[in-house]
Amino acid sequence: VTINGIAKGAGMIAPDMATMLSFIFTDAAISNNVLQDILSVETGSSFNAITVDSDTSTSDTVLLFATGSARGRGVEPVLSLDDPRTEVLRAALRDVMQDLAHQIVRDGEGARKFVEISVERAESDDSARKIALSIANSPLVKTAVAGEDANWGRIVMAVGKAGEPADRDRLAIWFGDVRVAVEGERDPGYSEDAASAVMKEENIVIRVDLGLGGGHSTVWTCDLTKEYVAINGDYRS
Repeated sequence: VTINGIAKGAGMIAPDMATMLSFIFTDAAISNNVLQDILSVETGSSFNAITVDSDTSTSDTVLLFATGSARGRGVEPVLSLDDPRTEVLRAALRDVMQDLAHQIVRDGEGARKFVEISVERAESDDSARKIALSIANSPLVKTAVAGEDANWGRIVMAVGKAGEPADRDRLAIWFGDVRVAVEGERDPGYSEDAASAVMKEENIVIRVDLGLGGGHSTVWTCDLTKEYVAINGDYRS
């Protein structure tokens, strides 16, 4: 079967969702209940895991349509979550949804950097998600990324303001594959040249290890640039 999708988003994007429209189509023959279950779950790790500027709107829409036309080619319909084909379709749909969600971030107003923020070993997945979003939505973190500055102090700040369990002395932070902080202090082997090289890249991964438990979460965002301020400062409704 085939899955196609389109999405609109540039600013006022945050996982509530926000001013975002996405329409996904497949010719798979599948029941409404199975389709809705897949969509509800996979939205959590795609469209609900992105933020451009932390602002939300009532306009969010993600619609998934299944025409069932594949049945005309002899493909039997998927009627149950227990059908082994469900997981195959789920994985394919996840790929499409995450790709569209990432494109929304890359197309963010004034965006020049695509940033993946991964929080691990939090007390719970929910706690990790709140901390990841605190980092992703921090203007100071986002402007540091725009300025290509590996300012790990701003990451520590964003972890702390999330209001979730965290211990400074257990904290470790990476920019790309460069560990910049460990046990709450600058890494003894820290290389400013290596960290600066990571920050000059278009795609940047920020990883935070809380050292508390088994919770983890990943969200995606972009930098906050002068262009974003210009676009929204000049905007008139």
